[in-house]
Amino acid sequence: MPDSCPPITDNELVSRVLEGQVEQYEVLIRRYNRRLFRLVYPIVRDRSETEDVIQETHVRALTHLNQFAGRSTFATWLGRISIYEALGRLRSRRRFENSEAVEDAGWVDKLSSGPLDPEKQAMKAELGALLGASVRGLPSAYRSVVVARLVHDMSTLETCRHLRLTEETVKTRLHRAKAMLRRELAGRFRLATAS
Repeated sequence: MPDSCPPITDNELVSRVLEGQVEQYEVLIRRYNRRLFRLVYPIVRDRSETEDVIQETHVRALTHLNQFAGRSTFATWLGRISIYEALGRLRSRRRFENSEAVEDAGWVDKLSSGPLDPEKQAMKAELGALLGASVRGLPSAYRSVVVARLVHDMSTLETCRHLRLTEETVKTRLHRAKAMLRRELAGRFRLATAS
């Protein structure tokens, strides 16, 4: 049985595209569409618009591929383009502050693992919906950090690169966002137990 060839690296593909083999960019599209969807959808909360943002991201990346200097990974560079494009869409819609940012299911999956009985499943779903609603209520600057760090499990460094923020800003916004979420959830629980 012949040895399988190792996959072509992103940098090799970028070099090929820059040398004129533009069709090689299709490999990068297939490689990163899912990741881009996971980055963009929580920001714009619309499947069709997410697909538009991803398409525009690839057009911009291909158009400006000669500007990719390799200081970060191609994935980080592409992710940053997609986030800027998504945020630009929100600003143009004038819905930036009120847009929903997180799929409730994403929070639900983070809460526990293993089989649950129906009552626990219902509680998990309810808590997930509550968390999702609370995150959607955060100001956009805090919401984007929460989505990157807690929903997508990005490291602080990856979050800095994707959002073009300093490490101190990411940490501060995450700390403040968690405090806002605690206050919001405490208020909701007080209301629920009072009724």
